[in-house]
Amino acid sequence: MSEDITTRNTQDTAQAGPVGPLAGRVALVAGATRGAGRAQAVELGRAGATVYVTGRTTRARASEVGRPTATIEETAELVTAAGGAGIAVPPDHLDEAQVRTLVERVDREHGRLDILVNDLWGGERLLATSVFGKKSWETPLADGLRILELGARSHVITAALLLPLLIRSDAPLHVEVTDGTAYSNRRYRENMYYDLAKNAPIRLAFGLGQELAEYGGTAVAVSPGFLRSEEMLFHFGVSEENWRDAIAQEPAFAIAESPRYLARTVAALAADPDRAKRWNGRSTSSGELARVYGVTDVDGSRPDAWAYFEDVVWGDKEGSPEDYR
Repeated sequence: MSEDITTRNTQDTAQAGPVGPLAGRVALVAGATRGAGRAQAVELGRAGATVYVTGRTTRARASEVGRPTATIEETAELVTAAGGAGIAVPPDHLDEAQVRTLVERVDREHGRLDILVNDLWGGERLLATSVFGKKSWETPLADGLRILELGARSHVITAALLLPLLIRSDAPLHVEVTDGTAYSNRRYRENMYYDLAKNAPIRLAFGLGQELAEYGGTAVAVSPGFLRSEEMLFHFGVSEENWRDAIAQEPAFAIAESPRYLARTVAALAADPDRAKRWNGRSTSSGELARVYGVTDVDGSRPDAWAYFEDVVWGDKEGSPEDYR
């Protein structure tokens, strides 16, 4: 059974109650230990939601990712500090029994779920060693199957077990976070296992959009652009403060966006009363959502990495990253 780790609002905040467009809403962000998952949880909390945050790294143990400096307890505390109510629960989303225990807890405490953000991954460590630059038959089978477990099977288990709670909402929202959109992923993603893992959430959102429609629900797949995640910053040996130093190593990093950019766009989508009409069954990106909702990144820019890659990197259009910010 999962550990029971809960972080609540301070007394003053609890007495006043959350404020914001998502006040009274119950959200769950699966994969909220760090990066985009953490940022989305915090922004949903900033909008007033109660947010269950899940992940495998706690203050007591680290996951296979091996980054014990970021924990789900910290994420929950950040959600609460932002104005929401953060609740940290550490199931392994590949373990059905642990996810069922999570479902039972949300049901017991709230009786429903309004927003489910499925941002599970954790396979970065396998990419450089087992995936990129290798044909599928050169990829160790165990590593390839692990990528599919982390990027596809975990998403299916989470959706299947939490959807019965989600459809109790008067406006269910299911967000699948992946890498790439249906349009950009028409290009092969370099390796069979990675391609399957990152396209599966897109098809999952498409199919669930059909099933949720009769409940007034929305299912959408959302992709960040070139994300300045902790993993990517570590890879380039930079921090958020000096991230532009990495452009010398990778010129395309000039179009990079912070995790808060995706998070702000998802929070705006969640607060949109017309989201089903706009997005149900679709795949989209932080750049497209930012244009629709008038969202900017932390530096005030509005990067559209996928448009930049389509036009300039993969296409024959002249331009620079700054033209797409």
